[in-house]
Amino acid sequence: MLDNEEKKEILIPAAEIAAKIKELGDKISEDYAGKELLLVCVLKGAVVFLSDLMRALKIPVKVDFIAVSSYGAATVSSGVVRILKDLEQSIEGRHVLIVEDIIDTGLTLKYLHKNLWERKPRSLRVVTLLDKPERRKVSFTPDYCGFQIPDKFVVGYGLDFNEYYRSLPEICALKKP
Repeated sequence: MLDNEEKKEILIPAAEIAAKIKELGDKISEDYAGKELLLVCVLKGAVVFLSDLMRALKIPVKVDFIAVSSYGAATVSSGVVRILKDLEQSIEGRHVLIVEDIIDTGLTLKYLHKNLWERKPRSLRVVTLLDKPERRKVSFTPDYCGFQIPDKFVVGYGLDFNEYYRSLPEICALKKP
């Protein structure tokens, strides 16, 4: 079955994730001191990261959600990005931080960044928990990054494979069956 321990390898334990999120929260709070920040969570994978990150911040924040897709049920990005759920509020003139779970090819984030920038925010930055720079197909560097990881398909802490594994407290690499 899918939770078979032999099919996954722990890459980043829960304690390391918690420590890194505190570090990111401190840095983001420092950078946005005296400003109100809108966190834009990229659904569904980033919701666990968002939850912990916003509690680590020491500044006022508001939250909105956007859902995009470039994977479907596959383990490799199709490169075609679709907005499945858009923001519920205007971002014009606001400080916006996109909260993403993982940057792989960069295609989704580059598209999303361009789309949101056209809505005229005061500032627009990206925080990602995970980054796989060796998979990049377009030039894109996040403003804040938790961990750079090797080219493995990862699950846990909100990341999934076919909607499974999101509830794992750590980041795991799926082994080939």
